[in-house]
Amino acid sequence: MTGVKTTIRGLEKIPMSQCIVVANHASYLDGIILNALLPPRFAFVIKSEMSKVPIAGFLFRRVGSEFVERFEISGSMRDARRLLKVAESGESLAFFPEGTFLLEPGLNRFRAGAFAAAINSKVPIVPMVIFGSRYILPAETLMPRHGHIRIEVLNPIEPSNAAFTNSKDLAALTRQRILTILDEPDSLS
Repeated sequence: MTGVKTTIRGLEKIPMSQCIVVANHASYLDGIILNALLPPRFAFVIKSEMSKVPIAGFLFRRVGSEFVERFEISGSMRDARRLLKVAESGESLAFFPEGTFLLEPGLNRFRAGAFAAAINSKVPIVPMVIFGSRYILPAETLMPRHGHIRIEVLNPIEPSNAAFTNSKDLAALTRQRILTILDEPDSLS
């Protein structure tokens, strides 16, 4: 309906077994893109504020999203424990580890949740890079523009590797791999 063309490369890199997908986050389109792209076995991890958005909250609940509290410590800890149980039960998860997106281009800091879940569950992290969504539906706009979205699936990272003693190391490596091909700046430098 919007005239948006989508190209996906590397879809075969997503394991058939349990895994955790992480992608950069630049637009409200990103969740829709991943929901359309990934098999139904994936639950999407979404900030709890989205559960209160009338249409979006309803749709996110319908597709089995997991809502997480980002600001209240007790709620964040509760949700982190719940997500670890979901991951340990064998369900695959999809995260936007930046937690949110901003108007200006750039890859922001990664939160540790996805990476802690991967280490505890001993499942691979599959980095994905989404190109073009920031242009098509920038922050603070309601109507998408015509454009092209390109998705690049990168090689999985096995957290069982002895090099990953904590979620911060795994997050840093994943973030660096995404930055290597993302056509946006590093917001942390």
